[in-house]
Amino acid sequence: MLKIGNIEMKNQVVLAPMAGVCNSAFRLTVKEFGAGLVCAEMVSDKGIVFKNEKTMNMLYIDEREKPLSLQIFGGEKKTLVEAAQFVDKNTNADIIDINMGCPVPKITKCDAGAKWLLDPDKIYEMVSAVVETVEKPVTVKMRMGWDEDHIFAVKNAQAVERAGGQAVALHGRTRVQMYEGKANWDIIREVKQSINIPLIGNGDVQTPQDAKRMLEETGCDGVMIGRAALGNPWMIYRTVQFLETGKLMGEPSVREKMDVCILHLDRLIALKNEDVAVREMRKHAAWYLKGVRGNAKVRNAINECNTRDHLVTLLNDMVVDVEEKESQVTVG
Repeated sequence: MLKIGNIEMKNQVVLAPMAGVCNSAFRLTVKEFGAGLVCAEMVSDKGIVFKNEKTMNMLYIDEREKPLSLQIFGGEKKTLVEAAQFVDKNTNADIIDINMGCPVPKITKCDAGAKWLLDPDKIYEMVSAVVETVEKPVTVKMRMGWDEDHIFAVKNAQAVERAGGQAVALHGRTRVQMYEGKANWDIIREVKQSINIPLIGNGDVQTPQDAKRMLEETGCDGVMIGRAALGNPWMIYRTVQFLETGKLMGEPSVREKMDVCILHLDRLIALKNEDVAVREMRKHAAWYLKGVRGNAKVRNAINECNTRDHLVTLLNDMVVDVEEKESQVTVG
């Protein structure tokens, strides 16, 4: 099983920390589908240090989510350390993760996220400074490099290990690739062979079979699932089951998908107010509807939703419509 420091997971399946997505409502829903570890969306070190209200709300963790990794980002040692200390003493997170992979310009311009990938010495300096001042295990999520000419994944991972980091999650794409192209699993295998701490592989895990193949081909200790879990926590459940039993579980029915979507919505409303939650849920509902025949009209209507009741009515009507069409096909 995957073990990070003194934190032991019940399996090797990890939910990736996705910005704008991985709040407590989403994480708890995915956790209930069996994820061994869930990761919170990245939080600004300065937001924590200056007690920004929105940032502080992002630190909320439901006990049922645990074990949980809380991710921070920043480019200055002083504020990164202060933020890590706050997370260490004032949250119920199990692991402190440092973001070294975010590719968006507003993050890299601050010498944070993927910008670190160009400098193994900075990685050592920053990670060791955090490790020395906190009790919780410290991990790093990174990409394989800045671009094809600057792939320092092995050196960067070794720097994390030397600095006292307890695990590395590696996305097999460069910063320049963003989320395009194909993830390089060869580099994941190469990094795994170069370090002694756990390595979690990330990139192009779209099916349970992909997860198994990644574990076998790279030797990594855990598999991180991101975009494939959007609107589809069954991907987590099906992957856990496939890895443990070799059995490939069936896809959920439309009714099951919409029921979980509504549960997710209600958790989001409890976390935020209804107006904010419903607007935020529009993108999630579109993800839950992915693959459902005839969903375009409903998706367009959802984008106009402003209340829980309206959104729930649209989702339930969709289920009734699909079930009626299925019954007609069966009778025919």
